[in-house]
Amino acid sequence: MIALSRPSRRAAAVGAFTVSAALGATLLVTSPFTATAAGPGELRIHDIQGNTRVSPHVGEQVTDVAGIVTGVRAYGSRGFWIQDPRPDDDPATSEGIFVFTNAAPAVAVGDAVTVSGTVTEYYYGGAARGDTSLTQISRPTVSVVSSGNELPAPVVLDADAIPAAYVPEGDPADGGSIENLPLQPEKYALDLYASLEGMNVRIEDAAITGPSTAYYELWVTLQPEVNATSRGGTRYASYDDPNPGRLKVESLVPVAQQPFPTANTGDTLGGVTEGPLDYDEFGGYLLAARELGTVVPGGTEPETTRAQDRKELAVAAYNVENLNPSNDQAKFDRLAAGVVNHLASPDIVALEEIQDDSGPVDDGTVTADVTLTRFTDAIVAAGGPRYAWRGIDPEDGRDGGQPGGNIRNVFLFNPDRVSFTDRPGGDATTATSVVKQRGKAALTHSPGRVDPANPAWDSSRKPLAGEFSFRGTPVIVIANHFNSKGGDQSLYSRYQPPTRSSEVQRLAQAESVNAFVRDILRVQKNAQVVVLGDINDFEFSATTDALTAGGALRSAVFSLPADERYTYIFNGNAQVLDQTLVSPGIKKFDYDIVHINSEFAGQASDHDPQIIRFKP
Repeated sequence: MIALSRPSRRAAAVGAFTVSAALGATLLVTSPFTATAAGPGELRIHDIQGNTRVSPHVGEQVTDVAGIVTGVRAYGSRGFWIQDPRPDDDPATSEGIFVFTNAAPAVAVGDAVTVSGTVTEYYYGGAARGDTSLTQISRPTVSVVSSGNELPAPVVLDADAIPAAYVPEGDPADGGSIENLPLQPEKYALDLYASLEGMNVRIEDAAITGPSTAYYELWVTLQPEVNATSRGGTRYASYDDPNPGRLKVESLVPVAQQPFPTANTGDTLGGVTEGPLDYDEFGGYLLAARELGTVVPGGTEPETTRAQDRKELAVAAYNVENLNPSNDQAKFDRLAAGVVNHLASPDIVALEEIQDDSGPVDDGTVTADVTLTRFTDAIVAAGGPRYAWRGIDPEDGRDGGQPGGNIRNVFLFNPDRVSFTDRPGGDATTATSVVKQRGKAALTHSPGRVDPANPAWDSSRKPLAGEFSFRGTPVIVIANHFNSKGGDQSLYSRYQPPTRSSEVQRLAQAESVNAFVRDILRVQKNAQVVVLGDINDFEFSATTDALTAGGALRSAVFSLPADERYTYIFNGNAQVLDQTLVSPGIKKFDYDIVHINSEFAGQASDHDPQIIRFKP
């Protein structure tokens, strides 16, 4: 999966942030007074927030909106949160709001303030992205009335507080948007979070489901029993079951003052974590922690699979995340240790995201011999076999991925255990096909690309097919890296159900691979075919349905218990992106997803490898 770049908000947590004086706040310090209820016609925070996701007063000037400061953010999207200590009796209307100052706020937690400014709805990433807006007061004039006030009591978020349903269906008359629907916080989790936007909330002893990241964030679940994985995470089980208890946690204390903790899946964010409930484009609602709990290690360790026996062929797939010669040796060594120590040196390894010899430098280079030599040398140094490799260099800039990197699929194989059947003629644009030789299905080009001229593969990695022989039996392996999920609307989109636009291309790619496997099976009904790699889609997706159509393939992931089905963690959701599928000729197999990356803050790759063993 190709990650999105992050905005300057997070970069500002550790570096300088340029501000515009024209957008800065005016701060007026006044003498303390005893706050009273608003008079006729005066707006309170809950009036501004209203009972939908968009303020009924958006675009209006508001005057002397009163509240207690519950959090201050001095980096990135600078500003502070205020909350009315005298709430109304409507659970759908939030009592908190963010005041965007742009300049460093000159208020402190516990200050009683009045704020005048413009009510705005801010869409992180732009309105076209599809996410919900954040209601805020912009271009503010702020008056400090008194300091040292007691904060409004936090709303405690726990398993009992979170509804089982995640989000309502969007309004068909509004293009499927939920933006103007009345909030039902007792019924839908996303509505609950929206009704608490900007308010002081608290979690305690929360299960960590996603490792801490380079952007100083981690994910917890408030419903640890829901779709629990075997190792302390929470699994994305279906489009209708996105785990409502997930919540991102960030700290309001700049990392220069207090380093953000390192955490792995299975750890616990112990004690109290408290602060305003915020929203951003990378995960939706989050707890901006004024007070951050302590990470309690859960003891999660990287897994190790068993070694194949003498008569088993072991085939693995591993997305090595843009591996190229500019990576430091530590990355090569960790990936190599994963192959040798955790995957037990498979006979065949299908690699995804091998970059060319100049890495992300866009200089026309397409060869990857330097990358592969360095990687295979590292495997030998780790105690593994001397792997040989086969691959096809792509056309420059035609296969997507990081610009200049020319990522491609590559086979490594151990020549002491398995032989590669070379049939020359395959290149970036020439398709391999299937013929019959001595009663068996054979590839015209090995290695060869599958259907490379099909528009389904535009700006995407083309499948790499190779013919191997193990103990005299031919096995055809097809390595894949399907189109990424970039451009899909998020789970927390204002359009529900969200549109998965990227699925259209993956569906066409799956149909292409399925058709090629059917060609093989028409020639040899009992041919042994392994299709594997980064499919970039779930085991319950239409993509998987298309791959397995007509019984040509079956996905090995279903051989695992449900709580072990995941190769990747995104926004706290453990999920299947990488798959191995086999033809009917492979009747018995042993399949394993080896969790060595996705759950850990220190990752050699963002994907876990997978391995299948069978007796041809």
